[in-house]
Order: sequence, then C-alpha cells, then structure tokens
Amino acid sequence: MLDALLFLVDFASRHRRIVIVLWLALAFAAGAYAFSAFALDTDVNNLISRDLPWRKRELAYQAAFPQGKDTILVVVDAPTAEQAGAASRALAGALQDQPALFHAVQEQGGGRFFVRNRFMFLPTAEVENLTDQLVRAKPILTFLVSDQSLRGVAKTLVYILHGLQVEGYSLDSVANPLNAAADILDRIAQSQPAAFSWAGLMRSASEPSGRRRLILVQPKLFTNELEPGKKASDSIRNAAAALDLHAKFQAVTRLTGPVPLADEQFASVREGSAFNGVVTGFIVIAILWAALRSLRLVAAVVVCLAAGLLVTAGVGLLVAGALNPISIAFAMLFIGLGADFAVQYTVRFRAQRHEVIEIREALKQATEFIGVPLTLAAVSAAAGFLSFMPTHYRGLAQLGEIAGLGMIVAFALTFTLLPALLQSIGAPIERRAIGQPGLAPVDRFLRRRRDLIIGGTALFVTAGVFFLPALSFDFNPLHLQRKTSEAVQTFMELSRDPYMDANSAQIVIGPDQDARAVAAKIATIPNVAESRTIHSFIPSDQNAKLDLVHRAGEALLPALQPPLKPTPTDHESVSALETAKKELESAAGKERGAGAQAARRLANDIGALISADAVVRERAAKAFLEPLKEDIGALQLSLNPAPVTLESLPRDFVRLWISEDGRQRVGILPKGDPNSDATIRDFASAVLAVEPNATGQAIAVLMWSRTMIAALAQAALIAFCVIAIILWIPLRRIGDVLLTLVPLIVAAIVTLEICALSGFKLNYANIISFPVLLGVGVAFKIYYIAAWRRGESAFLQSPLTRAVFFSALLTATAFGSLSLSSNPGMSSMGQLLALSLACTLASAVLFQPALMGEPRQDAFPGALRAVVPGWRNAALERAPDEGERLNASRPPSS
Repeated sequence: MLDALLFLVDFASRHRRIVIVLWLALAFAAGAYAFSAFALDTDVNNLISRDLPWRKRELAYQAAFPQGKDTILVVVDAPTAEQAGAASRALAGALQDQPALFHAVQEQGGGRFFVRNRFMFLPTAEVENLTDQLVRAKPILTFLVSDQSLRGVAKTLVYILHGLQVEGYSLDSVANPLNAAADILDRIAQSQPAAFSWAGLMRSASEPSGRRRLILVQPKLFTNELEPGKKASDSIRNAAAALDLHAKFQAVTRLTGPVPLADEQFASVREGSAFNGVVTGFIVIAILWAALRSLRLVAAVVVCLAAGLLVTAGVGLLVAGALNPISIAFAMLFIGLGADFAVQYTVRFRAQRHEVIEIREALKQATEFIGVPLTLAAVSAAAGFLSFMPTHYRGLAQLGEIAGLGMIVAFALTFTLLPALLQSIGAPIERRAIGQPGLAPVDRFLRRRRDLIIGGTALFVTAGVFFLPALSFDFNPLHLQRKTSEAVQTFMELSRDPYMDANSAQIVIGPDQDARAVAAKIATIPNVAESRTIHSFIPSDQNAKLDLVHRAGEALLPALQPPLKPTPTDHESVSALETAKKELESAAGKERGAGAQAARRLANDIGALISADAVVRERAAKAFLEPLKEDIGALQLSLNPAPVTLESLPRDFVRLWISEDGRQRVGILPKGDPNSDATIRDFASAVLAVEPNATGQAIAVLMWSRTMIAALAQAALIAFCVIAIILWIPLRRIGDVLLTLVPLIVAAIVTLEICALSGFKLNYANIISFPVLLGVGVAFKIYYIAAWRRGESAFLQSPLTRAVFFSALLTATAFGSLSLSSNPGMSSMGQLLALSLACTLASAVLFQPALMGEPRQDAFPGALRAVVPGWRNAALERAPDEGERLNASRPPSS
C-alpha cells in the first residue's frame, strides 16, 4: 500500500508537467460534460424509493387521480362573491387561450351546474326558509329588476322601510344591509373600488361565502430548469395583471399547489447562493493561508479542489443522470473532505520541509507519514457515504454514491496532482517547525488527567441519553420552506378550510366495491372529521327541495323579467336619493339601536352623494347595479334546478372521484388542526390501523418519517460494520479499532443529545449531517490512531492537530455557509453540520488522546509492518514532550 503511494508521488513529482496537463484536461472535459448534461430532479417524492409498499400505493393513486399532482391552484379572493366569480371566469378564460403553457384549466366549485343546483346542496329546512324569503321579497326584486338605476336602488330602499312599518319589524333587522350600503358609499367617497353584494344578503349559513374562487391548472413543466413551473406561474400572474383584476374587481390572485411550492423551494435555495459562494470562497482561501502560510501552497490546494470538484460533478452526473435536492450538496461535501485530504498532506509536507531541503524527499517523507492513515480515512469515508445506497432513502443514497466517488477523486488528486504542483511551484523551505508549542500544557493535562476526562465524558454522554426520547423528527416537506412565501402561506390558509383536502388521507377502491360502506367505516375513527365519496355530492331529499324551488320559481321568474323603465336623468336620481334620505332619518328618529345608527349613517352618506358630482353618482350606480345583473342571472338559473345524479354531475368533477377505469376515491379529513404535526401523525396512524392501503398527504408525512429513521439506523449499522472491518485489516487489533470508533460514536450521540435538549428537529435535509459526520469523523480518528501507533503522544502540539484544526475549520466554513440560506431546509442542514463537526472535532482532539493514553512499546506489530512497510517507530526518535523541539528554529546550516 505505502509502496504504491510512494511510487505515485515519485512519478508525479518526476513527470509533473504530464500529470498536471492530464488532470487539467480531465477536469476541463468533466466540467464541460457537467455543464451540458446538468439536470435537476425537483420532485421531492423521488427522494424515496418507489419499491416501498406505501410508495407503490401513492404512485398508483397519483396515476389514477393525477389532478392533485403537478398542478397549480390559483386562488382568487375578492370583497364580494360577484367580484370573485367575475374575476375567476375572466382569468380562467385567458388561461384556456394558452394551450402551449397549460394542459388543462378548470374552475373549482363554480360553473353553471353548481349555480343551477345551488339549492339542492342545502338542508331542506334552509331551502324552505330561503325560497320563502325570496317569494316575500318579490316586490323588492321587481323594483330592482325593472329600474336598474340609482333611482331604482333609492326607491327600493324606501319600499323596504315602508314594509318594515307595515309588517311591524324593527329597524334592527336590516342593520347589516344598511351598514353594507353605507360602506360602499364610504369607499366611493374616498375614490376606492367598491361593489355591493346582493347575493350576500340572501346567502345561507351552510354555504361558503363565495368570496374565494379556485382555478385548478395543469401546466406544462420545463423539468430541465431549476423552477420547472416558473413560466406557467409567471404567465398566470401576467394574465391577471393584463386583465386588471385588482382594479376591476378588487380581486387578489395568489398561487399555491405542488408546482409553486416546489418552485419556491428551489428558488429559495438559489437565492443568495452566488453571494454566499463568493464570500465562502474568500474565507476558505483565508483559512488555507492561515494553515499553509504560503500563497504558492494555497494555490496548489485550490487548483486540486477545483479540479476535483469538476471531475466529481462530471462523474456524478454520468452515474446519477440527474441530481436531486439532497445530492446537489455533494459540492460542499467535496470541498469539506477534499480540503481535509489536501491540508493533511500539505501540512505534513511543510513539517518535512523543516527537516529536509530537497522537495522530492519531503514529498516522500510526507507520504510515509500520512499515506496509510489518509488511505484508510478515504476508504472509510467512502464506505460511510456508500452505506446509504442499500437504503430506501434514494435522495441520500445518490448523495452517498457521488460523495463516495468524490472521495476516490480527492484521494487520487492528493497523491498525484498535489505533489506535481508542489514540485512545480518550488515550495518554500520552512524555517520553523510546524506545530503549536503553546498547547504543551494541555497535552500534559490530557496525559495526567486522562481518567478524569474519560470518566467525565462517559458521565456526560450517559446523562444525555435520557433526553434522546425527546428527539424530534419533522419530515413534512412543507415545513422546510419559507413560511413567508406566497405559496406556503396560501396553502396553510387553505388547509384550515374544511372544504379543502389538505393533509388528508385517501383510499382507492375497486369498481365493484361499495365506497359508501368504506367511508362509513372510516368515519367512525375518532381522529376523522369527515369521509367523502362521489356519493357525498348526491343531495338527499331531492324531491322536497325540487318542489320548494319550483314553486318559488313559478312565483318569481315572471317578476325577474319585467319591462325595463327608461334610464333616469341625474336630476331624477338625485330626487329619489333625497326621498330615501328623508325616509331613513324619519325611520331612525330618536332611537339608539343598531338599526337606527345604521340608518342615520346611511342617510349622511346619501346626503354626501347628493352633494357630489354626477360622476360620483355614476360610480355609485355602477357599484350597486353591476353585481345585481350577475346575481339576477344566477338567481334565474338556480330557480330551475334538475335532479342531481352521478350521470348529471359534470364530467370534470366526477373525474376527481372516479378514475378512468372505474376505481373510486374515498377522501378522509383529519379532526383538529390539519397543520399540526401531532394531528397529522395521529390521524394517519389511526387511518392505517383500520385501512392499511390508505395513501395521501397525511400518510406520506408519517411514512416519510418512518422511512428516514429506518434508513438512518440501517446505514449507521452498515457503515460501522464496514468501517470496522476496513480498520481491522491494517490495525489487526480489536482494541485499536474500538479506539477509533468509540470517539466517533460519542460524537454522534452527543450531537443527537444536543439536538434533543435544544429542540432542534431532524428533517429529510439536515439528516445529511450523519454521513458527513461518519466521513469527517472517521478521517480525524484514523489520523490520531495512526500517529499514536507511530509513537506520538503530544498530539495538540503536533502538525497533525494543526492540520485537523484547519481542516475542520474549512469544512465548517463550507457547511456553515448553508446556514445562511433563505431556505429553511438548507439552513437547518448547515446548522446541524456545524454542530456535528464541532462535536467530532472535540471528540478527536480532546477525548481520543485521553482514551488512547501513552503509546504501547510494541506500537508496530508484525502484521502492521507487513501491510505498511517503511513505517518507522517514531517513539524511539522522540522525547515524550515535543514542546521544546517545536519551539526551536531551523539551524542556518540546514
């Protein structure tokens, strides 16, 4: 092993030009390939293996009911139902005219069918009450419909006030509509958009307000872009702006759904990445300068890192085809661990340059010192990363595969390109020994108080174990996105609407099964608020409702089509308004109730309108009458319903519940806060206990967490077993293998304990910290065990700790930059990486030396000499304390 490394280094130093040209050519070719073949799979669902039973059910559900996948949900809100409906229809029509960007555009819950059969979906008692109110309001409707002007509105108001007196009703009974009319006049006086909702006066308590409309859009996705749905989303926003929906209807348009949520996540990852990358690059170079104290050495390491990153990117894309949201972090991993290999070798080279003048000899001696431990570190780190490949967490498995290849590339560069560059640049002679002599007292303390350190660490770790059950896992993808984003805020708002299917569960049953029986069984679960099927939209008691509506229609439909009166002059309108003002003041009198206050308020507003310009009155007429025209048309349609059957339901709506091959969907809504992790977890567990074949968003959140935890445990077991075998081959002592792995286990446990104590949650993004901890941690531990077996004991003073410290600082910088990301997932990844690295460094520098103690006399057993010939027992050549030697300057005669 060592002979092979010595041969590589010697060849690279002798034929440095050839080696440099070959590596740079390979890096250029790999970089060009990576640039041309770069692809990003932005579907977070592909992070989990498709072979899992719950994933198969999920994919089968998405194939049968594709409406909920790869869609944009356009949310249109307006002050009134009339404005929301008009804005929604206008926007949907504009989007339907763009087939190049949209496969399908469908208004949800609107449409002619549901307007016509509005009364059929209400309870019979409410239908009876509403139709009775409409029939009694026939004279009012006649006034409004025959005289659709400001005069007609004023006369209608007078008629209502007279009717209250005749019927003996209190003015308080009309306080709300009087205040609503006053609100409109107030907005008009302030030159603000306004529209009066006549439909709101007659809305049933069981009906939604109608001020929100939804448009379901299936866009064309550009999957080779970071934000595949951005063009479609931009087109929707542009269409809303071109239609001037806000000015015309006071409508606010927002986007949410799977596509905007995914696009926003990747946009937040990219946001500020260029600036953070530049800043991180400068910090990395500064740290390299502090570690190497030579611009030429820094340049050599930077060239190696850049070449390795390009080669790893090219090879990774060649192997993986497309990166995912997890594997794209391979760049940070390579910079962190690739820098570790390069810094370890270069710092040791600096130390040998203090001993010898000739560069080639210094390279040889550096290889003798660091070659074998660095080889073991590279192989063990690669094994740690590759341990995720057998798991079902495909996102992390892909990262492990690319990072494992990256370790091979970094190792090869360290023993070929780096020596060639060091030979070419003529690395400077080191005048002083490399080390930290000021840390000699700490070394002495670690040797003298090793029992205290070991016992204290054991006590600390054991005490923290009791907090591990409090460790939190959050595998809801929505929680890894910015809560301030439009898509997330809109989704969270919609999820609280009982009419939405957010965070629900779904059951798909065959054509021959009874969906209603399944829904009835599920409805008995305490965690379930409601279970629905297509049959839930077939109203009950239809004959009675039809009879009530048809009788109301016979009385009202003629009144809704009277001959229209001529358009009044402005003078006639003012005269009618003056009459209405007087009637309001008279009705209010000296009363103090809510109705009297509303009447006086409206009278004052009408007085202001009378005194205003004719243009203002025209705006007032428009605010009251344009919604009326739409409401009269909707009322005429709703007074002529038809029986609702499966066959009469709109095809697009039926397709939401029955697949093309006849399978039916049962939708299940959770009881409680649908955005609560505990609610989702308990709800999903309860549904699965009754119906193991359930799927849907809530089930996915629960199963994601189980899959992640299982993958983490499986990978950890594989990694430790494989690394133990790798270490045992050269070390040949179980005790020495444990001296390497125990500090690593301690670092991992302490990291988890700190997370539990601080309430820091593990998620599908920051879980990446654990394979990194394996890679970095194993490398550090191997460096120390190898130095210990060479006979070293004053570790903190040695060049090794200098290299480990600056290597850890480089890795922390690379990973810590992620914590500055505006994306919560990436930020949490950076935070946990920094924490795990700090625990790993403390374990390697402080705990492991105390655990190892003084070197054994037989530091090099025969088996090790056979594996790594050429190692010498440095214990025979050194004093126990190296502080004085490290303080000495190199003699001029050297």
